[in-house]
Amino acid sequence: MAIPLGYNVRSVGQRWTSAVVAVLGIAGTVGVFVAMLALANGFRATLVASGSPSNAIVQRAGADSEMVSAVTLDQVRVIEDAPGVARDARGPLASAEVVVIAGFKLRSSGTVANAQVRGVSERALQVRDTVRVVRGRFFRPGLAELVVGRNAVGAYQGFDLGSTVRFGGGTWTVVGVFDAGGTAFDSEIWCDANVLNQVYKRPGNVFQSVTVRLTSPAAFAAFKDALTGDPRLSVRVERETSYYERQSRTLTRLIRVLGVLIALVMGVGAVFGALNTMYSAVAERAREIATMRAVGFGSAAVVLSFVVEAVLIALLGGLLGCIAVLPINGLTTGTLNWQTFSHLAFAFRVTPAQLLEGVAFAVLMGLIGGIPPAIRAARRPVAIALRDL
Repeated sequence: MAIPLGYNVRSVGQRWTSAVVAVLGIAGTVGVFVAMLALANGFRATLVASGSPSNAIVQRAGADSEMVSAVTLDQVRVIEDAPGVARDARGPLASAEVVVIAGFKLRSSGTVANAQVRGVSERALQVRDTVRVVRGRFFRPGLAELVVGRNAVGAYQGFDLGSTVRFGGGTWTVVGVFDAGGTAFDSEIWCDANVLNQVYKRPGNVFQSVTVRLTSPAAFAAFKDALTGDPRLSVRVERETSYYERQSRTLTRLIRVLGVLIALVMGVGAVFGALNTMYSAVAERAREIATMRAVGFGSAAVVLSFVVEAVLIALLGGLLGCIAVLPINGLTTGTLNWQTFSHLAFAFRVTPAQLLEGVAFAVLMGLIGGIPPAIRAARRPVAIALRDL
């Protein structure tokens, strides 16, 4: 015979002060847990969204990022002529690119942070068709002009449209602002690849990667086979989506691990709060428990009743924590991308799956905090408790 759920609800209401403490402790733990998951998810989503399934990126064989890659101009020509590369009236849709890291002052703090400056070809907007200039214009080839991602404009000082910026020993003019749809490119600064090589005194015929637009996502296999089988080349060929997903793994994993560790530490405190609440309930309801046992409720029913009560408190805390964390969804923050050592702006992304994980974590804390007091309640001698009535 099971104890009615209404009994547990009334019991929580009668001990509302201790229940509130437990609820708030669990809510805080769940809120931090979900927020860290949203942070990791936002970082990963921003990087992964930077890639297009119709694009491929080519780097030197063995290179795990653009920063350590090198592709010569002769190799660029071979890549552009490979099967599967999309073309228009002006030729192949390919962008040979170079990347440098430069330090600029943040608007928020005035401290210097690294920004990724990407030298691209004039075909870059056709290769990455999700990027569009929203103010000003695209740079003119051969000139020291910059187009700046919308997040970079907001993050760094001195990048307003029409401003001049000095870095790398050159003076640059900001001629445009682009919107890359919330991807990692929004935190970048773009310019002509050849000019960037000249300013940094790099060889003009050496690039770090080539990004190409394919005729279709299905053309990737033929494109990769042609390049990896060409004796003139020693290259690594990846889908652009796979490349950026790989770039996100290290920091995403670190954020998730830190989030779990922090949640576990806070969870210990929350569980002790739940234990305290439930042990107090057992002490205060000794006669009630004895009476229920005397009228026919078994030990299992008593254990289940107390566990249900603890889970109810935890569930309230979990739901409250999830509701409290919802306002951070879409909130923009920034961190260091460990692959490029540059500042990357991204938004928290709270998903239904993360909220379910938060609620499940709360229920787990409720079970851990409810089972020991429930067992103690079921083991209380009935005769001794009834003798005090």
